[in-house]
Amino acid sequence: MSDETLRSIALRKIGDARFKATNARGGETFMGAGGEDPDFTPIELLLAAIAGCSALDVEAITKKRATSTGFEISAEGHKVRDEHGNHLTGLRITFDVAFPEGPEGDAAREVLPRAIAMSRDRLCTVSRTVQLGTEVTYDGPHVEA
Repeated sequence: MSDETLRSIALRKIGDARFKATNARGGETFMGAGGEDPDFTPIELLLAAIAGCSALDVEAITKKRATSTGFEISAEGHKVRDEHGNHLTGLRITFDVAFPEGPEGDAAREVLPRAIAMSRDRLCTVSRTVQLGTEVTYDGPHVEA
């Protein structure tokens, strides 16, 4: 793979069960274990990444017709523990998008279902990665008991 395809972040511990993620552009976000702090949990970040990725796709397609007057997405899933270990099931992304009255808004409303399907089936790298599955390699020192 090339440097053009590489995406990365650095994660640093900043407190008890709190971490800061920094991207190559210097952007930061925070995550924690879901205790008293307002930080997102890793699961919430995954849900936000799926929703955000699809939101960007859908907006890019629909705004060619009309600018939305309301754009909200919810993302949810159930955290389960079973014979496969901990994982999410029943992932659901729900769109609530409104457009202005008139021909441009009508055109955006008409393309909206297709835009959502295109994001789900082809465009959104985050949800496509989850849907297709990929191996995650863990590197680092091996700790022996």
